[in-house]
Amino acid sequence: MNALDEKLNRFTKYKISEQTLRKFIDYLKQQAPVFAPHHNGEASYSYECVENSAEVVLSYPRTMQPLKKYFLPPREVLLNFNIKDNTFSKPEIIEETRIFFAVHSYEMASLKRLDYSFTQGHVESNYVSRRKYAIFVGISYTPDESHFSKSVGIDVEETEGFDLFLLPVGDGYFLLEITDTGKRLVEGFPGLAAPDTTEIKTEPLQFKSKIKYHHNRLPAVFDHVYKSKVWDKYAEICVGCGTCNLLCSTCYCFDIRDEVDLDAEHGTRTRYWDGCMLNTFAEVAGGENFRGSLARRTRHRLYRKFKYITAKSEMLHCVGCGRCSHFCPVGISMTDIVNDLITDYEEKQNKEKI
Repeated sequence: MNALDEKLNRFTKYKISEQTLRKFIDYLKQQAPVFAPHHNGEASYSYECVENSAEVVLSYPRTMQPLKKYFLPPREVLLNFNIKDNTFSKPEIIEETRIFFAVHSYEMASLKRLDYSFTQGHVESNYVSRRKYAIFVGISYTPDESHFSKSVGIDVEETEGFDLFLLPVGDGYFLLEITDTGKRLVEGFPGLAAPDTTEIKTEPLQFKSKIKYHHNRLPAVFDHVYKSKVWDKYAEICVGCGTCNLLCSTCYCFDIRDEVDLDAEHGTRTRYWDGCMLNTFAEVAGGENFRGSLARRTRHRLYRKFKYITAKSEMLHCVGCGRCSHFCPVGISMTDIVNDLITDYEEKQNKEKI
């Protein structure tokens, strides 16, 4: 038995059919709002509030937008103001229990990284309030051509951060109790039999997309590739649309806009998602842009994922979800960029030895 199986077998678990699992979703809906993957068109998926448990998708590659949209909304009013009275008020952030169901391990890992980013220095109170009472039910998945979470140290069956976890087995699932919160949810559900004592034996999952170095070595690579020719190579392909930023589960850059109503009296201060790959992101007064080229913007984006924040948090801030690669309109792959950087790094190291 490998270390992963030993870890999984320590948890109390129940064998549950898919039909019973959907009844469990109905039960959870009685406790709090439940959000889970749904079909969004023919080939896309999105997290949505569950109205009908039959519409929840249990086997899916990834959602288009990350789970962070529920904790850091794409558009958020930070305050309302009145110019005439010189007054303002902040919208109330309700701290409520919400259940997020059928979440993949890389998604949970991304929230851990956002937790770090938003609790350092000045705490982002809106995010923390939304995150406070969240409950998470994880689920295993089969890697597709774009997933590379294993390359950044995140197992498919990683249970950290979850309250319950689902593992497919035969024609049903193992439901694992991870935390006391998860245990209480299971104990209140009348549809389960006694705990199952069958040993879990996971099969090694093959990732088609891989980074050729161990993830612990990547920050060191980025010590030597700041002037690499690789940045120009991918800048020639990139169209600067910002899809990689806006779909990334760990990006949190934003723009703030004060918008005045037509009555020229009332207005709002609103926060919008923004991204370093967009041309105007680094534009300052006078029209100067200190990151005007696509090569510089690409470099900054990857250094944020593999070097800058990692140096402080000791966590890579790429979780290998594959959204940036999968949805890129010109087919740029994150693993291709990193592997090309590794090749460039190796060439430089070999030259220094000569």
